[in-house]
Amino acid sequence: MHRQTTNSTYWQGVRDGAPFILVIVPFSLLFGVVATEAGLNVFETLSFSVLVIAGAAQFTALQLLSDGAPTAIALISALAVNLRMAMYSASLTPYIGGASLGQRALAAYFTVDQSYTCAIVAFEKNPGWSIPQRLAYFFGVVTPICPLWYIFTLVGALVGTSIPEGLALDFALPITFLAMIAPMLRTPAHLAAAFVSVTLALVFAFLPYNLGLLVAGVAGMMTGAQVELMLERRKEARLP
Repeated sequence: MHRQTTNSTYWQGVRDGAPFILVIVPFSLLFGVVATEAGLNVFETLSFSVLVIAGAAQFTALQLLSDGAPTAIALISALAVNLRMAMYSASLTPYIGGASLGQRALAAYFTVDQSYTCAIVAFEKNPGWSIPQRLAYFFGVVTPICPLWYIFTLVGALVGTSIPEGLALDFALPITFLAMIAPMLRTPAHLAAAFVSVTLALVFAFLPYNLGLLVAGVAGMMTGAQVELMLERRKEARLP
């Protein structure tokens, strides 16, 4: 019975992750094309996606290096873009922190925006799930996503510049993030962080090497944390 329930949560995860195929395919295809245009060979491009498996950070590093930015700036920017993964991990720990080291390591590798977003919503809705059920759901979400990320990165690298310029594959990036972020803006802290980060990203757009995004990201996180702290203090003050 337990195995059947675990299988059920796995397939629920597959179903929840499947809609992201619509953006993962053109997104990964675009990265493969852009990477080869930037001078990487097919093996380097595929290795980039397999080892890093973080689309936004990959595009950030690749774009900065293509623009002639110092390697240190490219690395710092890519790490800054991926700082959200540390927050994702901290958020998932109460739910799957009791899993084995190997399971946690595998989950850490497959923690991407889509798997985190789907998982945290499902875990909150189903507090009675066991750790095996949660892991089954988590890996179910990545099943239709990550293999296609690898496959179509390879396809993009092989196809290269033969893709017509009029085929606007770059629509995938903003649509992906809008689809993931919008449903998660549920608290004042989320809204404040989003507002501050978007505003400052526009204000500091003039900074070289996209450094304005670093400023906006740090300010957004600080704002969200402060709003959360303020709300907690107000809640405690109201208690008898």
